[in-house]
Amino acid sequence: MMQNYEIKNKEIDDRFKGFRTSSSERIKNRLKISWSNWGFGCEDLKVSLDRLARNDVEYIEFHGNHYGPDLGYKMKETRKLLRDAGIKASGVCGMFSKENDLSSVSALQRQAAIDYIKREVEFTAEIGGVYLLVVPAAVGRNLAYDDMEEYRSLETLNLVGKLFSKHNVKGAIEPIRSAETTIVNTVAQAKRYIAALNCPGVAHINGDVFHMQAEENHIATAILEADNQLVNLHMADSQRGALGTGSLDLDRIIEALYLIDYNNGDKFVTPEPLGPGGDPYPAMYGSPDPVQLDELVRQTVSYIREREDILRGDKNT
Repeated sequence: MMQNYEIKNKEIDDRFKGFRTSSSERIKNRLKISWSNWGFGCEDLKVSLDRLARNDVEYIEFHGNHYGPDLGYKMKETRKLLRDAGIKASGVCGMFSKENDLSSVSALQRQAAIDYIKREVEFTAEIGGVYLLVVPAAVGRNLAYDDMEEYRSLETLNLVGKLFSKHNVKGAIEPIRSAETTIVNTVAQAKRYIAALNCPGVAHINGDVFHMQAEENHIATAILEADNQLVNLHMADSQRGALGTGSLDLDRIIEALYLIDYNNGDKFVTPEPLGPGGDPYPAMYGSPDPVQLDELVRQTVSYIREREDILRGDKNT
């Protein structure tokens, strides 16, 4: 007798096999792979882009590092580096801490979140990015201030919601595991938050399989639930390492993505293998070994493509 998760796996696998047979045109395109670069630390952007280009990664998700008016990537320089490397921007990974918390009891911190979003929306649009990731409450704070956090978060985000539509940037709400944040931990909660926000510019979801392992009953089923609201999916194996080095069921994830037509349009699979542990954020300012980063990218990208090709029938098992 199959275990419960195996039953769900089989249901998705059977659906995908039927879909692959009956919808040959819809599986013609492969998944778009991006890479979230904040795990590369303080490495020069040109070096990071060269690494991605060598490994046939066509998109990059930028660290949203415009924490102040004088900080972060410069638009003109960034556009030139992208052109030189032949890489496009998928979007920007918004970073929301206690200092720029949409749900904070501190008006200064909520204002910091507003100002931060303004800078990042403009940057995302200028570099041709599709989405800006938004976290409704601080990452790294898992104790609630009170029971009004979601109300304050919605109220604050609504103040800048129209900017997303104005700049043609998709606001993507990211559910984060409850060990790291206080509200919006699952896809279902993200959908309810988006519905309550009722803002056309912030109507999408950024998934992350690391957080989904902790909060969802079944990752692939949650992807199906997100459906066409899903615009980006952060990827890492079960131990938050390179794909193929842990126990993540990548095949069911790929199948679920194809079932929601994720291989068509501007939707991205974005590896973000930050390593095990509760707090990866020091990596933003660290100086990782470039040789290890080269292997991390090579192994992850080659494994995604290998599994995708097998499932599509492009490569024999």
